[in-house]
Amino acid sequence: MSDEGYVDYFKILHLDEAAKPGEVRKNYKRMMKELVMEIASVQITEERRQHYLLEMAKLNAAFYVLRDNERREAYWEDRKTVIRLEEEWRKAAETNAPDNDARHRRFDARLRDFLSDYVEDLMLAAGRDAECVEASHWDAAHARHASRLLRQYRQSLNQKILERLPYYEVTTPAIDWRERAQTVASILSEGGG
Repeated sequence: MSDEGYVDYFKILHLDEAAKPGEVRKNYKRMMKELVMEIASVQITEERRQHYLLEMAKLNAAFYVLRDNERREAYWEDRKTVIRLEEEWRKAAETNAPDNDARHRRFDARLRDFLSDYVEDLMLAAGRDAECVEASHWDAAHARHASRLLRQYRQSLNQKILERLPYYEVTTPAIDWRERAQTVASILSEGGG
């Protein structure tokens, strides 16, 4: 099973799960410095501005989450839980288990919460963190612009996850509009006569 779509802050900072807070800080500062230098060296278009703002928000959030052991453990457990729920629902869908709908609803709710918490809320909270602000020069204007981008990013991650799930492919109904018009005309003529 793929874990694509479930934001992985360890991958964002090029670290493994056993990384110490000092390694988190070191990688974050190095990567943020490289990003800020890259931003300064290119002409900023609207598309680049959005790209860099999202990258900056992801780095800030990765640092904010991973440097704090409690936040880090909660994030990693939440991530494992939602991935496990996806797998349980997938297996239940394959076997037509009787509680499949309940599993699906439980997974959907957990997925929404996970993406909302770790993609939008924590990324915006990281932008208010003093250490993140100092390293990234994040300010109120960044937060205003990032809010919409983070919502789009959350929706794109959600879409990646949904596309690989059972029942995603829904066939569009084939509607014969001529037949429908004849049926409606027939019903109206019967009622009016």
